[in-house]
Amino acid sequence: MAFLLPPCSSSTSQTISRLAFTPPITASSNVSSSTQNTTKYANWVSNFRSKSLSLALSGALTLGLSFSGVGLAHALVGVNKPELLPKEFSPVIDVAGFLSDGQEKRLTQEIANIEKDTGYKLRVLAQNYPDTPGLAIKDFWQVDDRTIVFVADPTFGNILNFNVGALVDLDVPRSFWSRLAGKYGNMFYWKEKGEDGSIEAAVTAISSCLREPVGSDNCSEVK
Repeated sequence: MAFLLPPCSSSTSQTISRLAFTPPITASSNVSSSTQNTTKYANWVSNFRSKSLSLALSGALTLGLSFSGVGLAHALVGVNKPELLPKEFSPVIDVAGFLSDGQEKRLTQEIANIEKDTGYKLRVLAQNYPDTPGLAIKDFWQVDDRTIVFVADPTFGNILNFNVGALVDLDVPRSFWSRLAGKYGNMFYWKEKGEDGSIEAAVTAISSCLREPVGSDNCSEVK
């Protein structure tokens, strides 16, 4: 298993929970002190973003490379609520109620077309943390190295979060996921277009990307 950023240790978690920002540097501060403060801040940002990856996917999916559009406050305990899963298989699970029945049917058809044409499995989970099936989706969807798990959750700002299988990562540049989250997942976008608008735009962009020939410049644009 691999992560975009290294997982945090328990000691790091304790450090972040007690974190207080460094006081402003005065004119009398020396260069060494400034450098140390900058390094500490950079390390905090790295750890902060690392924690966001776990929470963005409900602390549930250690399946491949995780990508999140925004940092979250703390890594929380994973969730496992199989009772929130639908009774029958569906590649789209909307426990948050963001999508209409028509939108869900269109997304389901598009996802079926993607799998037929490319061999990749896109799965969409719309949630409001902690109301999520969490770990239960791994077995329900039979997540593997060819699976993209797209978690739409606006709770912490950016609504788009992705967990990408190892084989997907070989063909799709990692920068694509961050650019996708930046374009369609930011708060300004989904507040104007709605959570459903962000989800539909992201699925369309992923579909376009996966259909491009693999090469040095594939998925270079978020469409």
